[in-house]
Amino acid sequence: MPIYEYRCRDCGKRSSHLILSISNPLPVSCKHCQSANVERLMSRFAAPKSEEARLESLADPSNFGDLDENDPQSMARFMKKMGREMGEDFGDELDEALEETGNDLAESDTTDID
Repeated sequence: MPIYEYRCRDCGKRSSHLILSISNPLPVSCKHCQSANVERLMSRFAAPKSEEARLESLADPSNFGDLDENDPQSMARFMKKMGREMGEDFGDELDEALEETGNDLAESDTTDID
């Protein structure tokens, strides 16, 4: 029984659906807006890592070479990288929020100089 990922063409959100019967699948609709206008996505594959291996990878000093804690965009990139390393898929919404926050903070830093 595979799990397929779909993106809604109307609202743009992703959802996963368990397919109980490959030979006779039920129609799929968006879990967010109930639209039937969805497209199947290429699924990601997972390479299992132990929790310890993931934490060691995050603690590696080479990961901090381009990190500037005073640059919001740099911090946003690091947070996205941490999410990927931890095997978490927070979706496009978190990526967009981190980018917007980084941009907003960068803009406020330049206006505070006046």
